[in-house]
Amino acid sequence: MTKKQPPKYMESYFIHGDNVSPQWDYSHHLNPPVTESVTYRLESAERGAAGFACYANLAEQAEHPIYIYERLNEPTTGMLEDRLAAAEKGESALTFSTGMAAISAISCLLTGNGDHIVSHDSIYGCTYSLFSNWMPRRGTTVTFVNMVKEDDWFKHIKPNTRIVYFETPINPTLELLDIEDICKRIALINKGRPEDKRIYVVVDNTFASPYCQRPIELGADIVLASLTKHICGFNTCMGGVVIVPKKLYNPLLMYRKDFGGVLHGRSAWPILVYGLPTLASRLRQQMATAMEISKFLTAHPKVEDVHYPGLETYPQYELAKKQMRSYDGSFAPGALLHFILKGSPQEAKKKGVKLIDWLAKNSICYTLAVSLGCVKTLIEHPSSMTHSAIPLEEQLTAGIQPGGIRLSIGLEDPKMLKEEMEKGLAQI
Repeated sequence: MTKKQPPKYMESYFIHGDNVSPQWDYSHHLNPPVTESVTYRLESAERGAAGFACYANLAEQAEHPIYIYERLNEPTTGMLEDRLAAAEKGESALTFSTGMAAISAISCLLTGNGDHIVSHDSIYGCTYSLFSNWMPRRGTTVTFVNMVKEDDWFKHIKPNTRIVYFETPINPTLELLDIEDICKRIALINKGRPEDKRIYVVVDNTFASPYCQRPIELGADIVLASLTKHICGFNTCMGGVVIVPKKLYNPLLMYRKDFGGVLHGRSAWPILVYGLPTLASRLRQQMATAMEISKFLTAHPKVEDVHYPGLETYPQYELAKKQMRSYDGSFAPGALLHFILKGSPQEAKKKGVKLIDWLAKNSICYTLAVSLGCVKTLIEHPSSMTHSAIPLEEQLTAGIQPGGIRLSIGLEDPKMLKEEMEKGLAQI
């Protein structure tokens, strides 16, 4: 839904929301109730007609919506969308059943036959597959470029380019892209274009979450995220969200109606009641632990390097301090880190496999899993897992170190995390 006056104290807003929601009057409930109805009773044909008329123009509607059918609109997801729009400091938000449903929807909405996308070359694997396999089938071409290493990456922009797409921090290397600089470059190009030919900067903010980074404040047009990760926080519900300017809300709503992928109210409810209200508290503790673990690994003799935006030794530390900020302006470098084991590429890869295998079998705190943003610490070895289909030589070219380990820090005691990691490193 579209947001109203931006709340001043975001952490309190995540917990309480609006005292009386325009989505649903639940002013006598401590928590919003859960709806369990796919379709809604209509008192008259006139009310049904009014509901469909309002649905086609929900972005302008200020009063209570008329609910008709859950795939169209439903109160729990509506309340969640209000809070997510506020969280990202955007004009409006639409939720989807998964993060990929959200990415697919906005990519298809903004492009058509003959259009072009410029994407950073290191992105989520399923997004890469969408751009490589499916977008070309509908006539949309994609150019992958390393926007970190190529200062003149914008030379790949064409007259038919409609999207510049990237994630930051980047998976799994934890490198950063300068959101503000990219947006300024695109703004200059857009000055010479008519509105229907403009380029949209689309940023996947899953790794940072809106608590640590808000790309719209830095000039991005559109932000999307997997709700499954930090925002849910407990690995219990899948979901995705797209934060868009008000002018794109109704077209995206109609796309979601026709192509499906709507977030179910029962999935929206725990994210609304448990996920968002605890986001700030979880990340504050996770970031403190991530810093402690990063320093521990930096000093370890079997570790070659540690990439964590909060370390002063991090190559892009100044950029991290500039764009990764919490709502009160504090430095918020996130809860993910990437460390590299010593050894030749072949040796380091074997060590990485041995380390995570040992931790998977013997550790309490470390869970071998590919997700992130959970209250449990998750560990994975990209070279042998998420990026295993890429030959070792190509992994090195892409900056994926065979001895690299990705950690998503949870809420465990940092002392226990260090003890178990010390025991694991002793095995290699």
